[in-house]
Amino acid sequence: MNLKNYRTLIVLTIAQCFGHTAAPVLVLLGGIIGAKIAPSMDLATLPIAIQIAGVASAAIPASYIMSKVGRKIGFLAGTGLAIFAALLAAFAIYQESFTAFCVASFLIGNYIAFLQQFRFAVAESVPAQQVPRSLSVLMLSGIFAAIVGPELGRRFSTVGELPLYVGSFLGMAGMLLASFFILLFFYRNTNIQSKDQDGEARPLGQIFKQPQLVLAITSAAMGYSVMSLVMTATPLSMHELDHHSLDDTTWVIQSHILAMYIPSFFSGLLISWLGAQRVIRAGLVLMVACVIIGWGQPEFVHYWGTLVFLGIGWNFLFLGGTTLLTQSYRSSERFKVQAINDFTVFGFQAVGSLSAGVLLAMVGWNGVMGFAIPGLTLLVMVLIFAGQAIKRNTNSLAIDKV
Repeated sequence: MNLKNYRTLIVLTIAQCFGHTAAPVLVLLGGIIGAKIAPSMDLATLPIAIQIAGVASAAIPASYIMSKVGRKIGFLAGTGLAIFAALLAAFAIYQESFTAFCVASFLIGNYIAFLQQFRFAVAESVPAQQVPRSLSVLMLSGIFAAIVGPELGRRFSTVGELPLYVGSFLGMAGMLLASFFILLFFYRNTNIQSKDQDGEARPLGQIFKQPQLVLAITSAAMGYSVMSLVMTATPLSMHELDHHSLDDTTWVIQSHILAMYIPSFFSGLLISWLGAQRVIRAGLVLMVACVIIGWGQPEFVHYWGTLVFLGIGWNFLFLGGTTLLTQSYRSSERFKVQAINDFTVFGFQAVGSLSAGVLLAMVGWNGVMGFAIPGLTLLVMVLIFAGQAIKRNTNSLAIDKV
């Protein structure tokens, strides 16, 4: 393998290792900090929900900016914003300002919208047949983030005489600064277009009539919404309500994030061998298992099992959906389709995250788990619809050839 052909993949994977730590720190500490400085317990998980709302609100602007100025400038601008946001979060905790902390969380979410564009930059830089494996390699950066992010939040939670958790966000700013310099010195804009993706841009109505595209967006959106719902509620439920230690809570979150990304060692190969639809079906089964394990009165082992199955299911749904997405548009259509996809996916994720704190306060942990069921049911219906439509199209092509 000629590594020069995979320069973009290598650089963005390393940069994402550092940049991706922002999300785990906020996932681990957002609800805990919220419980300490928010006006009421119902608002404890609001910073995490606002972060995800920030992702959704910046999805279209991030894609638009990169279509105008190129991906490198967009990546640098997004990372610079994140460094400012991490410092603002540290200041907000120091001042015990819940409003400022929510603003910082929103800006971190804006950054994640730019970070999510890494996967499209990678997909555009390699031949079409290499997209699933290249995306799975990029997602391996999450393993680093899973280990370092929560550990960063825990180990730097007490720094000198600073208030609790201020140091966690100063450490986050340092990680983001490392990502910024990697992008600045090593990333170069690049684009490889395959012949079957060339051509004039089609009307959006025509593009979104494709069953494959509907399945791509639905699988990623439902995967993210259910994952965000359960993951957001877990630290607050474990640490604040069930009184598990911060170390135990950290381990569960780390295990979850590892489960999100370790399957990337083989999920790209699975998609190449079995096809994206089968991998999406497997992800759906794992999500259902997650709900079953978590139902009832969870102990530590149930929290752990729920979050592990949740992570693996998310990996299959998100990677399978992203692979289908890159096969559903032409090069001339990529920015607008990518923007609509990310807005939809992270909009649903925001709904899941916003619901977590309210459901936890009103109906408890089982209410959180029950709220995941409608989204999974929707995915079942779309899988059936898309499978039948694709089968009909295949049969029609076969008849035409005869």
